[in-house]
Amino acid sequence: MNENLFASFIAPTILGLPAAVLIILFPPLLIPTSKYLVNNRLITTQQWLIKLTSKQMMTMHNTKGRTWSLMLVSLIIFIATTNLLGLLPHSFTPTTQLSMNLAMAIPLWAGAVIMGFRSKIKNALAHFLPQGTPTPLIPMLVIIETISLLIQPMALAVRLTANITAGHLLMHLIGSATLAMSTINLPSTLIIFTILILLTILEIAVALIQAYVFTLLVSLYLHDNT
Repeated sequence: MNENLFASFIAPTILGLPAAVLIILFPPLLIPTSKYLVNNRLITTQQWLIKLTSKQMMTMHNTKGRTWSLMLVSLIIFIATTNLLGLLPHSFTPTTQLSMNLAMAIPLWAGAVIMGFRSKIKNALAHFLPQGTPTPLIPMLVIIETISLLIQPMALAVRLTANITAGHLLMHLIGSATLAMSTINLPSTLIIFTILILLTILEIAVALIQAYVFTLLVSLYLHDNT
């Protein structure tokens, strides 16, 4: 096969115009809503999962931190649906783009840090210098803590990008091997195809876990600054 291994990660275009914006806006349209007083099973299950996730993430927050609950729930739903749709054949996954993940991570991180400096500036500054630090090590520790603070959004974005990209590449390679072996050795093809199915199930779990991890880390950054 002469297909480019990284072709699925290239941002698609329609008539020369980038279609990434339309793809990003598509997942929210899949979230079902109800206009009736009595919900069906799908809506009820969806609301139960949202309440369970929101309760788990918001338990450790105070009143000010809980004002972010709607944003965090929307974030985890958006990332999860985007990751899952990216597992469909011939589809584009926006979360494989580092630029998009940085666009999500930096504003959320900056908002949490700014809130911390506005509400608890003493505690925020205390993180740069642990108590009992020897005087000669103070400048070095301040620099290290500053770098560790500034690198947090980059770590968020790179973690999500690397995990989703690695899974897609592995599925692509195993799928190509299955197709190539189908005309050579049928028993080997069945074994590789079984591995591909198991890997697909694993990638579905990874898609959901990475959405939860991204949102949980943002929640932890918020907790440290409220």
